[in-house]
Amino acid sequence: MKQYMDSAAGKAGLFTLSLRWVIGWTYFSAFWRRLILDNKLIPEEAGYIGEKFNHFLPNALGIKPIIEYLVSNPEALQISMVIFTIVEAIVGLFIILGLFTRLMSIGVFFLAMGILLGSGWLGTTCLDEWQIGVLGVASGFVLFLTGSGVYSLDNHLMSKSYHFTTKKWFAFLGSGVLPIKNLAPKVLAMSLFIFGLTLFTNQYFHGGVFGTLHNKSVKPKVEISNIQHNGSELSFQLFRVEGADVYGSFLIGIQILDENNQTVKSIGQEKLAQFPKEKINNHYVAKIKPGKHSLILPLGAKADITIDLQKILLKENYTIKLIDISGIEWTAKIK
Repeated sequence: MKQYMDSAAGKAGLFTLSLRWVIGWTYFSAFWRRLILDNKLIPEEAGYIGEKFNHFLPNALGIKPIIEYLVSNPEALQISMVIFTIVEAIVGLFIILGLFTRLMSIGVFFLAMGILLGSGWLGTTCLDEWQIGVLGVASGFVLFLTGSGVYSLDNHLMSKSYHFTTKKWFAFLGSGVLPIKNLAPKVLAMSLFIFGLTLFTNQYFHGGVFGTLHNKSVKPKVEISNIQHNGSELSFQLFRVEGADVYGSFLIGIQILDENNQTVKSIGQEKLAQFPKEKINNHYVAKIKPGKHSLILPLGAKADITIDLQKILLKENYTIKLIDISGIEWTAKIK
Protein backbone atom coordinates (compact mmCIF):
# COMPACT_ATOMS: atom_id res chain seq x y z
CA MET A 1 0.00 0.00 0.00
CA LYS A 2 2.82 2.41 0.90
CA GLN A 3 4.43 1.56 -2.42
CA TYR A 4 1.26 2.67 -4.22
CA MET A 5 1.03 5.94 -2.26
CA ASP A 6 4.63 6.73 -3.16
CA SER A 7 4.01 5.97 -6.82
CA ALA A 8 3.08 8.51 -9.48
CA ALA A 9 -0.53 7.26 -9.43
CA GLY A 10 -0.81 7.68 -5.66
CA LYS A 11 0.67 11.15 -5.76
CA ALA A 12 -1.69 12.17 -8.57
CA GLY A 13 -4.64 11.32 -6.32
CA LEU A 14 -3.08 13.42 -3.56
CA PHE A 15 -2.37 16.38 -5.84
CA THR A 16 -6.02 16.62 -6.90
CA LEU A 17 -7.26 16.77 -3.28
CA SER A 18 -8.28 20.44 -3.42
CA LEU A 19 -9.97 19.90 -6.79
CA ARG A 20 -11.86 16.93 -5.38
CA TRP A 21 -13.10 18.87 -2.35
CA VAL A 22 -14.15 21.94 -4.38
CA ILE A 23 -15.94 19.90 -7.04
CA GLY A 24 -17.58 17.77 -4.36
CA TRP A 25 -18.89 20.79 -2.50
CA THR A 26 -20.09 22.37 -5.76
CA TYR A 27 -22.55 19.52 -6.20
CA PHE A 28 -23.31 18.73 -2.57
CA SER A 29 -24.01 22.41 -1.88
CA ALA A 30 -26.78 22.30 -4.51
CA PHE A 31 -28.53 19.71 -2.35
CA TRP A 32 -27.64 21.61 0.83
CA ARG A 33 -29.12 24.95 -0.20
CA ARG A 34 -32.06 23.33 -2.04
CA LEU A 35 -33.28 21.24 0.90
CA ILE A 36 -31.50 22.17 4.13
CA LEU A 37 -31.14 25.95 3.93
CA ASP A 38 -34.35 26.45 1.95
CA ASN A 39 -36.79 23.97 0.46
CA LYS A 40 -36.86 24.65 -3.27
CA LEU A 41 -38.56 21.40 -4.24
CA ILE A 42 -42.10 22.57 -3.51
CA PRO A 43 -43.82 23.51 -6.80
CA GLU A 44 -46.12 26.08 -5.20
CA GLU A 45 -43.31 27.96 -3.46
CA ALA A 46 -41.27 30.83 -4.89
CA GLY A 47 -37.84 29.69 -6.05
CA TYR A 48 -39.03 26.22 -7.10
CA ILE A 49 -36.11 24.55 -8.85
CA GLY A 50 -38.41 23.28 -11.59
CA GLU A 51 -39.07 26.85 -12.73
CA LYS A 52 -35.31 27.45 -12.86
CA PHE A 53 -35.05 24.31 -14.98
CA ASN A 54 -37.72 25.79 -17.27
CA HIS A 55 -35.40 28.78 -17.87
CA PHE A 56 -32.98 26.45 -19.67
CA LEU A 57 -35.51 25.48 -22.33
CA PRO A 58 -35.39 28.17 -25.07
CA ASN A 59 -31.77 27.72 -26.16
CA ALA A 60 -30.73 24.33 -24.74
CA LEU A 61 -28.47 22.26 -26.98
CA GLY A 62 -29.43 18.69 -27.84
CA ILE A 63 -31.57 18.03 -24.73
CA LYS A 64 -34.38 20.52 -25.43
CA PRO A 65 -37.02 17.78 -26.07
CA ILE A 66 -36.29 16.26 -22.65
CA ILE A 67 -36.58 19.62 -20.90
CA GLU A 68 -39.78 20.49 -22.78
CA TYR A 69 -41.36 17.17 -21.83
CA LEU A 70 -40.56 17.66 -18.16
CA VAL A 71 -41.70 21.29 -17.89
CA SER A 72 -44.91 20.33 -19.73
CA ASN A 73 -45.58 17.57 -17.17
CA PRO A 74 -45.26 19.04 -13.65
CA GLU A 75 -45.48 15.70 -11.81
CA ALA A 76 -42.71 14.14 -13.87
CA LEU A 77 -40.70 17.34 -13.45
CA GLN A 78 -40.96 17.26 -9.66
CA ILE A 79 -39.93 13.58 -9.50
CA SER A 80 -36.97 14.35 -11.76
CA MET A 81 -35.91 17.33 -9.65
CA VAL A 82 -36.00 15.19 -6.48
CA ILE A 83 -33.95 12.43 -8.13
CA PHE A 84 -31.54 14.99 -9.57
CA THR A 85 -31.06 16.58 -6.13
CA ILE A 86 -30.41 13.19 -4.49
CA VAL A 87 -27.87 12.29 -7.19
CA GLU A 88 -26.09 15.64 -6.70
CA ALA A 89 -25.97 15.01 -2.94
CA ILE A 90 -24.53 11.49 -3.29
CA VAL A 91 -22.01 12.45 -5.97
CA GLY A 92 -20.88 15.55 -4.11
CA LEU A 93 -20.56 13.87 -0.70
CA PHE A 94 -18.77 10.78 -2.03
CA ILE A 95 -16.33 12.92 -4.03
CA ILE A 96 -15.52 14.95 -0.88
CA LEU A 97 -14.99 11.75 1.12
CA GLY A 98 -13.10 10.07 -1.71
CA LEU A 99 -15.40 7.04 -1.73
CA PHE A 100 -15.82 5.23 -5.06
CA THR A 101 -14.10 8.23 -6.53
CA ARG A 102 -13.94 7.13 -10.15
CA LEU A 103 -17.61 6.11 -10.24
CA MET A 104 -18.56 9.48 -8.73
CA SER A 105 -16.29 11.29 -11.19
CA ILE A 106 -18.40 9.81 -13.99
CA GLY A 107 -21.40 11.33 -12.20
CA VAL A 108 -19.60 14.69 -12.11
CA PHE A 109 -18.87 14.41 -15.83
CA PHE A 110 -22.50 13.82 -16.80
CA LEU A 111 -23.98 16.30 -14.31
CA ALA A 112 -21.65 18.95 -15.72
CA MET A 113 -22.54 17.92 -19.27
CA GLY A 114 -26.21 18.42 -18.42
CA ILE A 115 -25.47 21.89 -17.02
CA LEU A 116 -23.42 22.75 -20.10
CA LEU A 117 -25.98 21.62 -22.69
CA GLY A 118 -29.00 22.91 -20.81
CA SER A 119 -27.88 26.26 -19.47
CA GLY A 120 -24.52 27.00 -21.10
CA TRP A 121 -26.14 29.97 -22.87
CA LEU A 122 -27.11 31.71 -19.61
CA GLY A 123 -25.07 34.33 -17.75
CA THR A 124 -25.85 38.03 -17.60
CA THR A 125 -22.44 39.47 -16.69
CA CYS A 126 -20.11 36.67 -17.85
CA LEU A 127 -20.37 33.15 -19.20
CA ASP A 128 -21.38 31.74 -15.80
CA GLU A 129 -23.18 28.51 -16.62
CA TRP A 130 -20.97 27.68 -19.59
CA GLN A 131 -17.82 27.98 -17.49
CA ILE A 132 -19.30 25.81 -14.74
CA GLY A 133 -20.26 23.20 -17.32
CA VAL A 134 -16.99 22.91 -19.23
CA LEU A 135 -14.85 23.03 -16.08
CA GLY A 136 -17.05 20.36 -14.50
CA VAL A 137 -16.68 18.08 -17.53
CA ALA A 138 -12.89 18.47 -17.52
CA SER A 139 -12.66 18.04 -13.74
CA GLY A 140 -14.74 14.87 -13.81
CA PHE A 141 -12.37 13.38 -16.39
CA VAL A 142 -9.28 14.33 -14.37
CA LEU A 143 -10.70 12.81 -11.17
CA PHE A 144 -11.47 9.61 -13.06
CA LEU A 145 -7.83 9.40 -14.12
CA THR A 146 -6.34 10.13 -10.70
CA GLY A 147 -8.80 8.60 -8.27
CA SER A 148 -8.28 9.63 -4.64
CA GLY A 149 -5.02 9.80 -2.72
CA VAL A 150 -4.11 9.32 0.89
CA TYR A 151 -6.91 11.49 2.32
CA SER A 152 -9.86 9.40 1.18
CA LEU A 153 -12.09 6.52 2.19
CA ASP A 154 -10.93 4.64 -0.90
CA ASN A 155 -7.40 4.79 0.53
CA HIS A 156 -8.68 3.71 3.95
CA LEU A 157 -10.35 0.66 2.43
CA MET A 158 -7.22 -0.24 0.48
CA SER A 159 -5.01 0.22 3.56
CA LYS A 160 -7.17 -2.33 5.42
CA SER A 161 -6.43 -4.79 2.61
CA TYR A 162 -10.07 -5.69 2.08
CA HIS A 163 -10.26 -8.40 -0.56
CA PHE A 164 -12.56 -6.47 -2.90
CA THR A 165 -10.07 -3.57 -3.14
CA THR A 166 -7.71 -5.85 -5.05
CA LYS A 167 -10.33 -6.54 -7.70
CA LYS A 168 -10.17 -4.89 -11.10
CA TRP A 169 -13.67 -3.43 -10.74
CA PHE A 170 -12.61 -1.49 -7.63
CA ALA A 171 -9.75 0.11 -9.52
CA PHE A 172 -12.28 1.26 -12.14
CA LEU A 173 -14.90 2.48 -9.64
CA GLY A 174 -12.80 3.48 -6.64
CA SER A 175 -9.10 4.41 -6.69
CA GLY A 176 -5.74 2.81 -7.27
CA VAL A 177 -3.74 2.25 -10.42
CA LEU A 178 -6.08 2.58 -13.38
CA PRO A 179 -5.97 -0.79 -15.19
CA ILE A 180 -5.98 0.54 -18.74
CA LYS A 181 -3.21 -0.26 -21.18
CA ASN A 182 -1.81 2.36 -23.56
CA LEU A 183 -3.41 5.11 -21.51
CA ALA A 184 -1.65 8.07 -23.15
CA PRO A 185 -3.47 7.99 -26.54
CA LYS A 186 -6.82 7.46 -24.79
CA VAL A 187 -6.22 10.46 -22.53
CA LEU A 188 -5.20 12.51 -25.56
CA ALA A 189 -8.36 11.51 -27.48
CA MET A 190 -10.65 12.31 -24.55
CA SER A 191 -8.87 15.59 -23.87
CA LEU A 192 -9.24 16.58 -27.53
CA PHE A 193 -12.95 15.73 -27.30
CA ILE A 194 -13.40 17.88 -24.18
CA PHE A 195 -11.41 20.75 -25.68
CA GLY A 196 -13.43 20.47 -28.90
CA LEU A 197 -16.65 20.47 -26.86
CA THR A 198 -15.42 23.59 -25.09
CA LEU A 199 -14.71 25.46 -28.33
CA PHE A 200 -17.93 24.29 -29.99
CA THR A 201 -20.23 25.26 -27.12
CA ASN A 202 -18.39 28.54 -26.59
CA GLN A 203 -19.04 29.41 -30.23
CA TYR A 204 -22.58 28.00 -30.35
CA PHE A 205 -23.83 29.71 -27.21
CA HIS A 206 -21.82 32.94 -27.27
CA GLY A 207 -19.90 33.37 -30.54
CA GLY A 208 -16.76 33.24 -28.42
CA VAL A 209 -14.36 31.72 -30.97
CA PHE A 210 -14.97 33.75 -34.13
CA GLY A 211 -17.53 36.17 -35.53
CA THR A 212 -19.78 38.36 -33.41
CA LEU A 213 -20.03 37.88 -29.66
CA HIS A 214 -23.57 37.56 -28.35
CA ASN A 215 -25.19 37.13 -24.95
CA LYS A 216 -28.77 35.90 -24.91
CA SER A 217 -29.12 36.68 -21.20
CA VAL A 218 -28.99 40.48 -21.46
CA LYS A 219 -32.10 41.70 -23.31
CA PRO A 220 -35.50 40.02 -23.18
CA LYS A 221 -36.87 38.59 -26.40
CA VAL A 222 -40.44 37.40 -26.89
CA GLU A 223 -41.65 35.40 -29.87
CA ILE A 224 -45.23 35.93 -31.09
CA SER A 225 -46.82 33.07 -33.02
CA ASN A 226 -50.01 31.10 -33.70
CA ILE A 227 -52.13 34.25 -34.14
CA GLN A 228 -55.81 33.36 -34.54
CA HIS A 229 -58.88 35.54 -34.98
CA ASN A 230 -62.19 34.09 -33.83
CA GLY A 231 -65.11 36.50 -33.89
CA SER A 232 -64.58 39.16 -31.26
CA GLU A 233 -61.47 37.47 -29.83
CA LEU A 234 -57.84 37.46 -30.91
CA SER A 235 -55.52 34.76 -29.54
CA PHE A 236 -51.77 34.46 -29.93
CA GLN A 237 -48.90 32.56 -28.39
CA LEU A 238 -46.05 34.24 -26.48
CA PHE A 239 -42.73 32.51 -25.77
CA ARG A 240 -40.00 34.31 -23.83
CA VAL A 241 -36.75 32.94 -25.31
CA GLU A 242 -33.99 35.31 -24.16
CA GLY A 243 -33.03 37.66 -21.35
CA ALA A 244 -32.00 37.35 -17.71
CA ASP A 245 -33.32 34.31 -15.88
CA VAL A 246 -33.53 36.07 -12.51
CA TYR A 247 -36.45 38.31 -13.45
CA GLY A 248 -39.18 38.48 -16.05
CA SER A 249 -39.97 40.65 -19.00
CA PHE A 250 -42.54 43.22 -17.86
CA LEU A 251 -45.16 43.81 -20.53
CA ILE A 252 -46.77 47.24 -20.23
CA GLY A 253 -48.59 47.46 -23.54
CA ILE A 254 -50.37 45.38 -26.18
CA GLN A 255 -51.46 47.24 -29.29
CA ILE A 256 -53.24 46.37 -32.52
CA LEU A 257 -52.08 48.55 -35.44
CA ASP A 258 -53.74 48.98 -38.82
CA GLU A 259 -51.97 49.01 -42.20
CA ASN A 260 -50.98 52.65 -41.59
CA ASN A 261 -49.48 51.84 -38.17
CA GLN A 262 -52.35 53.62 -36.45
CA THR A 263 -53.47 52.15 -33.13
CA VAL A 264 -56.94 50.64 -33.31
CA LYS A 265 -56.80 48.91 -29.91
CA SER A 266 -54.54 49.37 -26.92
CA ILE A 267 -54.26 47.52 -23.62
CA GLY A 268 -52.22 49.60 -21.20
CA GLN A 269 -50.12 48.90 -18.15
CA GLU A 270 -52.91 49.01 -15.57
CA LYS A 271 -55.15 46.61 -17.49
CA LEU A 272 -52.25 44.22 -18.08
CA ALA A 273 -51.55 44.20 -14.34
CA GLN A 274 -55.14 43.04 -13.89
CA PHE A 275 -55.26 40.78 -16.96
CA PRO A 276 -57.80 37.95 -16.48
CA LYS A 277 -56.01 34.73 -15.60
CA GLU A 278 -58.60 32.69 -17.48
CA LYS A 279 -57.42 34.43 -20.67
CA ILE A 280 -53.90 32.99 -20.17
CA ASN A 281 -53.25 29.34 -21.01
CA ASN A 282 -49.74 28.47 -19.76
CA HIS A 283 -47.86 25.50 -21.24
CA TYR A 284 -45.00 25.12 -18.73
CA VAL A 285 -44.23 25.52 -15.02
CA ALA A 286 -42.76 28.99 -15.62
CA LYS A 287 -45.97 30.95 -16.02
CA ILE A 288 -46.98 34.20 -17.68
CA LYS A 289 -49.14 36.04 -15.15
CA PRO A 290 -50.31 39.52 -14.14
CA GLY A 291 -48.05 41.30 -11.66
CA LYS A 292 -48.36 44.44 -9.59
CA HIS A 293 -47.59 46.83 -12.44
CA SER A 294 -47.49 44.73 -15.64
CA LEU A 295 -47.93 41.35 -17.26
CA ILE A 296 -44.89 39.28 -16.24
CA LEU A 297 -43.19 36.94 -18.73
CA PRO A 298 -40.53 34.73 -17.04
CA LEU A 299 -37.72 33.26 -19.12
CA GLY A 300 -38.86 30.05 -20.81
CA ALA A 301 -42.56 30.74 -20.26
CA LYS A 302 -44.95 29.96 -23.10
CA ALA A 303 -48.67 30.77 -23.06
CA ASP A 304 -51.68 31.38 -25.28
CA ILE A 305 -53.13 34.84 -24.66
CA THR A 306 -56.66 35.85 -25.62
CA ILE A 307 -57.82 39.47 -25.86
CA ASP A 308 -61.28 40.89 -26.56
CA LEU A 309 -61.46 42.93 -29.77
CA GLN A 310 -64.94 44.23 -28.91
CA LYS A 311 -66.25 45.84 -32.14
CA ILE A 312 -62.92 46.14 -33.96
CA LEU A 313 -62.89 44.55 -37.41
CA LEU A 314 -59.47 43.15 -38.26
CA LYS A 315 -58.25 43.59 -41.84
CA GLU A 316 -55.33 42.45 -43.97
CA ASN A 317 -51.82 43.44 -42.74
CA TYR A 318 -52.85 44.48 -39.27
CA THR A 319 -50.06 44.14 -36.69
CA ILE A 320 -49.86 43.13 -33.06
CA LYS A 321 -47.24 44.96 -31.00
CA LEU A 322 -45.94 44.19 -27.52
CA ILE A 323 -44.17 46.83 -25.43
CA ASP A 324 -41.72 45.92 -22.65
CA ILE A 325 -41.09 48.26 -19.73
CA SER A 326 -37.51 48.65 -21.01
CA GLY A 327 -38.85 50.15 -24.24
CA ILE A 328 -38.19 47.06 -26.34
CA GLU A 329 -40.99 46.24 -28.78
CA TRP A 330 -41.94 43.04 -30.57
CA THR A 331 -44.31 42.85 -33.52
CA ALA A 332 -46.00 40.24 -35.69
CA LYS A 333 -48.37 40.47 -38.65
CA ILE A 334 -51.96 39.34 -38.21
CA LYS A 335 -52.74 37.35 -41.33
